[in-house]
Amino acid sequence: MRQGAKAQQESYEIQLEHLRAATTDCTMRFNTLFFLVITTCLSLVLAQGSFDDCCLKYVKKMNVNSQKHAVSYTMQFTDGSCNIPAVIFKMKRGRVFCADPKEKWVEELVTKIDKKLKKFRTRHRG
Repeated sequence: MRQGAKAQQESYEIQLEHLRAATTDCTMRFNTLFFLVITTCLSLVLAQGSFDDCCLKYVKKMNVNSQKHAVSYTMQFTDGSCNIPAVIFKMKRGRVFCADPKEKWVEELVTKIDKKLKKFRTRHRG
């Protein structure tokens, strides 16, 4: 009878070892999967870049008085980080406005700013 109990005890110990190994294997698989998911998400976020510098919508119209305060502009192109093309106007006090580059008033304001900057550069050259 003792041998039967001893054999049964050994059988339980072997089963317990298999259970521990399976649990450890499952935990390692979960940790690996979790790490891969987090790494993938992080890479996608970094690949898209930051939307802080991107225009996400346009102003419809800018009145003439506001247009007079525009001092410069930059062009935003649709690339990996920005979804819409835009002209970003910078105002005297640092505010920025995003406008649709296809709009006529935007093209006219860009031309006015270019003329102002050209005049300024020719006056202040060495």
